[in-house]
Amino acid sequence: MPANFRYKPLFSTDRRAKSSASPLCGGASGNFGASGDSGDRDSGGSTKVLERPREKMKKPPMYKVLLHNDDYTTMEFVVYILRAVFFKPPAEADQIMMNVHRQGVGIAGVYPFEVAEAKVEKVTRLARARQFPLRLTLEPE
Repeated sequence: MPANFRYKPLFSTDRRAKSSASPLCGGASGNFGASGDSGDRDSGGSTKVLERPREKMKKPPMYKVLLHNDDYTTMEFVVYILRAVFFKPPAEADQIMMNVHRQGVGIAGVYPFEVAEAKVEKVTRLARARQFPLRLTLEPE
């Protein structure tokens, strides 16, 4: 290389210096359209921001996880799964357990389908491992 050769930076290091011709975007000499106009500038020369309309996302359908009463599953185990799987505080777990005992059914929680299904499978595995016939069902909210 010649002794007087210097690398030319792509961007100016002075942030205040604004160049109308950017080497990466084509600048004023960019060949974007047949007329040479990029189509993304208004008459004042500033850049427009094109926004696409946002689609509103629907919330997923929710499902209730229901616990059903039986004569063999202990109240302590029901409270345990409500606290360990459904993350209920102790007082709420006791309340749900009493609803299951007195009314025959109680709502453990309301979740999107995949979450509810996973919780039902986990509780069923835990109950079967301890030889309890605890039954859980899903019901659309």
